[in-house]
Amino acid sequence: MQLFILLINPISVSMLLLSIGLFIHRPKAAYTTLFILYATLAIWLFSNAVYYREFTDFITINTLLGAGQVSTGLGESAVRLFRWYDIFYIIDLIVLPVLLIKRVLPIDQRQPRFRQATAVTALSLLIGSGDLFLAEVDRSGLLSRQFSREFLVKYLGVNAFTIYDSYQTYQNNQIRAEASPTDLKEVEHYVKNHYAEPNDSMFGIAKGKNVVYIHLESFQQFLIDYQLTDENGEKHTVTPFLNSLYHGESTYSFDNFFHQVKAGKTSDAETLMENSLFGLNQGALFTQMGDKNTFEAAPNILQQKAGYTSAVFHGHSASFWNREKTYKHLGFDYFFDSSYYDVNDENSFQYGMHDKPFLNQSVQYLEHLQQPFYAKMITVSNHYPYSRFKNDEDGFPLANTKDETINGYFATANYLDTALKEFFDYMKASGLYDNSIFVLYGDHYGISNTRNKELAPLLGKDSSSWTDYDNAQLQRVPFMIHIPGVTTGGINHTYGGQVDALPTLLHLLGVDSKNYLQLGQDLFSDEHKQVVAFRDGDFVTPEYTFYGGKMYNNQTGTVIADPTPEQEKLFTQLNQDVDEQLITSDKINNGDLLRFYQDSGLAPIDPATFDYHNQLERLEAIEKQKGSHSTSLYSENNQQSTVGLYKTKTYQQYN
Repeated sequence: MQLFILLINPISVSMLLLSIGLFIHRPKAAYTTLFILYATLAIWLFSNAVYYREFTDFITINTLLGAGQVSTGLGESAVRLFRWYDIFYIIDLIVLPVLLIKRVLPIDQRQPRFRQATAVTALSLLIGSGDLFLAEVDRSGLLSRQFSREFLVKYLGVNAFTIYDSYQTYQNNQIRAEASPTDLKEVEHYVKNHYAEPNDSMFGIAKGKNVVYIHLESFQQFLIDYQLTDENGEKHTVTPFLNSLYHGESTYSFDNFFHQVKAGKTSDAETLMENSLFGLNQGALFTQMGDKNTFEAAPNILQQKAGYTSAVFHGHSASFWNREKTYKHLGFDYFFDSSYYDVNDENSFQYGMHDKPFLNQSVQYLEHLQQPFYAKMITVSNHYPYSRFKNDEDGFPLANTKDETINGYFATANYLDTALKEFFDYMKASGLYDNSIFVLYGDHYGISNTRNKELAPLLGKDSSSWTDYDNAQLQRVPFMIHIPGVTTGGINHTYGGQVDALPTLLHLLGVDSKNYLQLGQDLFSDEHKQVVAFRDGDFVTPEYTFYGGKMYNNQTGTVIADPTPEQEKLFTQLNQDVDEQLITSDKINNGDLLRFYQDSGLAPIDPATFDYHNQLERLEAIEKQKGSHSTSLYSENNQQSTVGLYKTKTYQQYN
């Protein structure tokens, strides 16, 4: 299907633009117009091909507006980007004029009828509609989610992508252009009134420690402590290692923690976790605004207030979710994408490198980070469609339902669990473990609402009586803060969401979040309001759930058809609170209001100063420059690598 779409997607826009020449009466003028249009399309294709070689991305309107940055990024290496076969992009622009001048190709003097020209235009639109239909069938939500420019180009073509990008850029720029510093007043008022004072007993208990964020892809809370029964009646624990962390005395675990993402999925989770702001109601903030907006994100705050080095590790393309550009605006010092890993067909799939080799290969860079560091590991193996692994990893049993997606979900979660155990074993063996705080979080649901009725029997539920209340409760994802050496951990039943993660973390590290425009609240605070907003306006509280337009009683799971006057008043207030939080987030993001904010005490970020090339060499140069003052693990280990301490096993060896 994708190959077929690739073949047809250039036709529509090319035919549409070239049909303009058919409406021009004078032959020479028509030919000239056609050639200019054709040359523009060819040069645009060629430019994108060359640009992609350097940046693994396509040219956008914002790229053109910042052409100076593009030329700076290419530098003297621009010539080396060209290939001998690039001549095929432009050779016809040389040959066609020559053939016309030499009259080898005579100019046709006949004027197409208006109906003929209109028919060609209509046909181009019809082909475009068919292309869009096939694209939506093969990749649902392609335009609404906008998760990757690569996918947009693959399904729609580079020309259609440019038109779509132009429209999106115009819409966003209009809102941004109309914003002013006065718009901050309502935002500041909300944040001030919404701020929750930190818990004195928890504030600063992890001060100065490394922070290791572990992104649990598509991981839902019900997987914790879950045992899958195979066809022989034998029970298999899905996540034994995560279970041990979850119940450990050194872990603060939250069993009523909800994801709050929408179309941006994984990138929305990163937006929430790094900024304490929501994603967009339509599309993904990373792709629409990530490379334009001003942020006060965790890596920047920790760098300026506590001297942290920050890095992201991800075995996928840097352009996916527009990460490479967005991370620079968030203030991440380093970003190790798939280009830094030994990726092959055996250890990867369409969403990147599998977790075991990914975490294993990441430590060669992790050991060179100056401490304290803020490091985020983005795992991907537990990603839809939850396919079985090859060779020795093909071991954990499948569930037995009619839905293959559900059947494989438990096996990939088990694989993630074993990969995490190996990583933690390395952290302990290398000496990093005791001086680190680990934050593990699920980014969003793994099994969608449309599949939940099929999942219900595995959860001890009846499919026939499944409701939206049950769907809402399945939006729980794990949130664990593991602090080695602490003995006061346990399972916390507080209701919270991803927007609350950043202020919670900052307070544990001894950094007060009061002066930052963050919409979440410290989960440990006595002032924490247990109202969890979903991006579409639904919400959950300890007593009530509002989902799909209906209010449910959490004790009974039934719809409240006739609320009391007191309940009606409460529900109205809850809806207003949720709307205010979401509207405030949209004001900040859509208007890029943080560019006007001065009270945080943070110096502005210059994204142009970040470079994600040759990063290992730069880290080694810093170690050499600092000498005995270098705080990297590699330096502390007498310039000896710790990579050999990483031990990995197959599924069979674990069992």
